[in-house]
Amino acid sequence: MKIKVSELIVRYLERLGVEYIFGMPGAHILPVYDSLYNSSVKSILAKHEQGAAFMAGGYARASGKIGACITTAGPGATNLVTGIANAYADKQPILIITGETSTHIFGKGGLQESSGEGGAIDQESLFKGITKYNKIVERTDYLGNVLNRASKELFSDNPGPVLLSFPFNIQKELVDDDILDNIRTEKIPFSIHQDSPSINAFADLIIAAANPVIVAGYGCIKSDGQQLVSQLSESIGIPVTSSLKGKGVISEQSELSLGSLGVTSYSHAYSYIVEKSDLIIFLGAGFNERTSYLWDAKLLAGKKIVQVDNNYEQLEKVFKADVAINGDIKAVLSAVLGNLQAKGVERKTIESVQNQLDNLEDRSSETDSQEFRSRFPLIEKLFVKLAQCFPKGIQVFDDNIIFAQNFFNVSSENRYYPNSGVSSLGHAIPAAIGARFTVDKPTFAILGDGGFQMCCMEIMTAVNYKLPLTIIMFNNSTMGLIRKNQFQQYEKRFINCDFENPDYAYLARSFGINYKRVTDESGLDDLFTNVDCAGAINLIEIMIDKDLFPSYTSRR
Repeated sequence: MKIKVSELIVRYLERLGVEYIFGMPGAHILPVYDSLYNSSVKSILAKHEQGAAFMAGGYARASGKIGACITTAGPGATNLVTGIANAYADKQPILIITGETSTHIFGKGGLQESSGEGGAIDQESLFKGITKYNKIVERTDYLGNVLNRASKELFSDNPGPVLLSFPFNIQKELVDDDILDNIRTEKIPFSIHQDSPSINAFADLIIAAANPVIVAGYGCIKSDGQQLVSQLSESIGIPVTSSLKGKGVISEQSELSLGSLGVTSYSHAYSYIVEKSDLIIFLGAGFNERTSYLWDAKLLAGKKIVQVDNNYEQLEKVFKADVAINGDIKAVLSAVLGNLQAKGVERKTIESVQNQLDNLEDRSSETDSQEFRSRFPLIEKLFVKLAQCFPKGIQVFDDNIIFAQNFFNVSSENRYYPNSGVSSLGHAIPAAIGARFTVDKPTFAILGDGGFQMCCMEIMTAVNYKLPLTIIMFNNSTMGLIRKNQFQQYEKRFINCDFENPDYAYLARSFGINYKRVTDESGLDDLFTNVDCAGAINLIEIMIDKDLFPSYTSRR
């Protein structure tokens, strides 16, 4: 049976399990939009294409499924760049569909042409460095091959964005609908045997270690391996610290939790690893600049190392491991636990983590933590109250990072999504909206007033689709990180960091959403008592002093 390419694209989305596609229509992509009219895939109208890309990313992170976005040619596609770069850095499976001018006018100066011909924008080159695969489909005879390649990247162990651009005339051509019958549209599960040499070596290192420690990264969450990390930790007695993206892999209220590891963290994790541990088990943690304390050699010195990651390129990228396993975290841990059980290994008699923390020689993190808390008591109480009032079942998208990293004890039944990726401002609100489409739980977007002004119109997307969302905005009338750096490193020569804010009460009223301004602790008590954080759209403005900074010093 012959169908239009536009219809085939939509059927491909359906077979991939795509539920929502975020974007904005334009003339060059209208055939696909028309085919979406009666589809099970629901099209969501964003206010800006960057917001659409962030929504697709938020959806993918919260659901574990493929996110999707759609735009027209030219500026529609170019507006996606930052959001897609963020998805690429976070290895999110995002399918991007864009339109293009008809092939017969390539190179002739067509409106919004992006073919790269005759001086036109070269869209393929523009996205080359931030997609796993991107292709302008100029003919239909190889369409099956293109879709197979797209599926391969989207379902790989290390996925990323895939961009397919369809010229206007190609969208209207007819093709056989059985093309899709030969295209893989599901992920192949990974398995590993508990008696394999690498699993045996992993288990033997745990048995031999006196003070092992786990560094849990986002890979544990992506593989749905949190429960197995907790099981390994509790059954053997292994303390766990997480990367920033791994917060909540085990409950941070657990006696075995060391908190978050990183240059912007004031936890004892760094000192504990340096002074106490003899085996470090990296589980889906990239040991990047933040986590590694700028690759401080003291963290790894004199220790045995196990590294497990589903991305082969991450293995031994910056250090030599005694055991390096390329595989899915959940599958590997299941095999290791089976191996340890078969060997009859019991819980280690390890001095309590709290006693070991009390005996650390390096107390600098404790001093830094006390100073940090003294500067931001209102924000600390905000996160304490958030954890108390919502011990489970919430998702938090956070652009500010440092406050939550130190003040928010994430339970294993909550989800915390820091703005890692390329750390772009304006991410939290659209990403939280995308997630809210797939997860029916209280959802929070946390960001500063600078980032808020980059993305605040996407609040109307939440309004239009009646999506409950609570936005917590820190207002200090400055770009806080820039002002901090200029204070610490540039002799207080402040330039282009301060700005005037609008009246947010009136702004919220114009959006038709709830508003609350918090200036003291009594306001926080009222916030979590009287504000509907589960069923309404709320803007919460938290006032902070522009001249109070975290004490850590940035490199740049």
